[in-house]
Amino acid sequence: MKSFIIMLLFMGLTFSVYSQDKMKQDAEQGKVNVEELPAVVIKRIGSDFSVYIPDNHPDQDVRNMEQKFIAYDIGKDYEGFENYLVLMETKNGSLSATYDEKGKLVRVVENYQNVRLPNEVVYSIYKAYPGWNIVNDKYLYSQEAGDIVKKQYNLKIEKGDKKMKLLVRSNGEILKAK
Repeated sequence: MKSFIIMLLFMGLTFSVYSQDKMKQDAEQGKVNVEELPAVVIKRIGSDFSVYIPDNHPDQDVRNMEQKFIAYDIGKDYEGFENYLVLMETKNGSLSATYDEKGKLVRVVENYQNVRLPNEVVYSIYKAYPGWNIVNDKYLYSQEAGDIVKKQYNLKIEKGDKKMKLLVRSNGEILKAK
C-alpha cells in the first residue's frame, strides 16, 4: 500500500511537470508581434469614426502620452466650434489633436525631444556614420483622418569638431544629411 501511494505521488508530479513544459513551448509559438496591433477607434459619431493609430514607439513617455490621449473624452466641448483643438504637453513633448464641428478627429501631431530611438534608427546611423555620436534628437509623428502622414526623426550627430544634422525615417532610412 505504501509503495502504491508513493508511485501515485511520483506519477502525479511527473505529469504536472511535463504539462507545464508543453504550455511554455506553446506560449512561445503564439507570441503576437506588437507592430501588428490595429488602430484605435476613439469615438463613433453617427456613421463616422474617429480613428487614431498609436505609434509603437520604444520610449515609455511617448506611449504614456498616447495612452492619455486615447483615454481622453472630448464630451460635448466641441459643440459650437468649427474646429476644436486639444493640446497635451509633457516636459519632453506635446500632442495636439484637431476635431471638426461634428467631434470627429481630423488631425494629430506629436512632437517629442530626447526620446529613446528605435534600434533600426540607431543601427542605420552608426552603420552610415561610424565613430559619430548622436547628440540631440527630435521625433515628429503626425496623422490625418487615420492615415500616418509623417513619422521621422531630426537628429544632430557629432564627431570631434564636426557636426551634422540628419533626417531619418522610423525604419532607419536616412532622408537628408546637412
